[in-house]
Amino acid sequence: MAKTRLQKEEQLSKLNDQFGSKKAVFVDYQGLSVKEIENMRNSLEEKGVKFMVVKNTLAKIALTNSGIEVDGEILKKPVAIAFADDEVTPSKEIKNFSKLYEKLEILGGIIEKQFVSVSTINALALLPSREELYAKVVGSIAAPISGLVNVMAGNIRGLVSVLAQYRDEQTKI
Repeated sequence: MAKTRLQKEEQLSKLNDQFGSKKAVFVDYQGLSVKEIENMRNSLEEKGVKFMVVKNTLAKIALTNSGIEVDGEILKKPVAIAFADDEVTPSKEIKNFSKLYEKLEILGGIIEKQFVSVSTINALALLPSREELYAKVVGSIAAPISGLVNVMAGNIRGLVSVLAQYRDEQTKI
């Protein structure tokens, strides 16, 4: 069913907002079933990623309005766009889905209002998640402290051992 002018204007407004404030990953969804796209959309929304299938002409207008230049070849295919607040989440999630659905192809992305290539999106997908990074930082901070505790406990253990040996000698006499 064809969209009305009002619906197109609403979608254009949403796209302008998204391109202005979010990071994006462009994907070619051609060959996926509606059910697969819906499953992907639902799973992405649980992770805080907005997944939109858009008309190329609306995407071109929104990109122009946002002052973003993209490779012209990208918008010659059917395009869906995944938007999120950070760069890693959509890259990682779309990369995972591209392994699951072989027909899903990453075309590039937008980071800091600049177009980035597929290789950049793939590199971002390999980064650890925010939670993993936090865990590594906490572990790095805790390592010297736990080492100090073990050293201090070693001295106390040594003292207790010497006192126990002294006590044993006194009880033998």
